[in-house]
Amino acid sequence: MTAATPQQQKILVVSAHPDPRSLNTALTAFAVDRLRGAGHEVRQSDLYAMKWKAGLDADDFPAHAPDERLHVMAASERATLAGRLSPDIAAEQEKVRWSDAVILQFPLWWFSTPAIMKGWIERVFTAGFGYGPALPPPYTQDSALAGRRALMSVTAGARETSLLDRGIHGRLADVLHPVQHGLFWFTGMAPLEPFAVYDANELSEERFEAAKEAYGRRLDGLFTDDPVPFRSLVGGDYGRDMRLMPGVEAPGTGGLDLHVRPRG
Repeated sequence: MTAATPQQQKILVVSAHPDPRSLNTALTAFAVDRLRGAGHEVRQSDLYAMKWKAGLDADDFPAHAPDERLHVMAASERATLAGRLSPDIAAEQEKVRWSDAVILQFPLWWFSTPAIMKGWIERVFTAGFGYGPALPPPYTQDSALAGRRALMSVTAGARETSLLDRGIHGRLADVLHPVQHGLFWFTGMAPLEPFAVYDANELSEERFEAAKEAYGRRLDGLFTDDPVPFRSLVGGDYGRDMRLMPGVEAPGTGGLDLHVRPRG
């Protein structure tokens, strides 16, 4: 990744919604316009418009022998290092390499990303690209994709109170932990707190305008806001078994909060 000035950065926006009239499409367009208006260079991956193949299989690795058992991690690393991935994967990896920040825009479906977005993650972040024995260790600031910012912008049909502390669905940060920590932080990116629009199925024009204003502030801070201070795998917080060492947790915290350093 080439260095960029603070005034001009390179941003990849990956979006997933099947309807071009959707709220997610509108938020994607707003983000692209806002970022370009600020002088940044933006590329887009509209997964539905691209008819992105969601399922990972042997076709992702054209040199894989059909009579050989598909060990996905080993096969993806061989194909990645040899430059023998399917063209659609290689093109998306090039966009990620090019970027200084990655924004994922999607609706929260069944407490996760849409399948097509999950398929983008599974197929693009191959061993040898996002992680692997030949790369710096995961969960550190030297990991494969270090230096990039990462932001999720999510719409949810549920009300905000249901995704807060004591909410029936659990905190949004916990629901999104597999992407926030398991993808962004694992590969070395610096994840920001997610942005969310709640009650999205009943969004009035007034609330939409307020949502755009709030999202605009988050986009303006894409390279200046503090990322979530997840603990590093190196530095004494974790043992060789990748469990937190005794005594490192902050008093009064539990669950996934144990893996976030105390703020302030």
